[in-house]
Amino acid sequence: MSAEDATAAADCGADGMVVSNHGGRQLDGVASCISKLPEVTAAVGERVEVLMDGGVRNGADVVRALALGARGVLIGRPWVWAVAARGERGLAEYLAMLQQEVAVTLALMGVNRIDEITTDLLE
Repeated sequence: MSAEDATAAADCGADGMVVSNHGGRQLDGVASCISKLPEVTAAVGERVEVLMDGGVRNGADVVRALALGARGVLIGRPWVWAVAARGERGLAEYLAMLQQEVAVTLALMGVNRIDEITTDLLE
């Protein structure tokens, strides 16, 4: 959750890292993962794969995290809710919905592919 920690991990040879506040349950008022993501990705550049975990609930959240430098996202609890509600079929439906939301978000941003996402599209 900080440039200092990210740099230290990269300097120690980490191949990847996850920006996560563990659901915000550890400390009241802890920063959101999305707010710390640009600091972490700027600190490590291309040296380390950075994933984000926390607050990803829909396709727009996925696109936002990618635009801010994440190489991917972890979806945390939503997949568990999908399985609890409808089993394997619920998970398949959730993942299809998430994929569709990513596609719609990209279209609304005026891009066709994930590799066309840039930070300036967020404004």
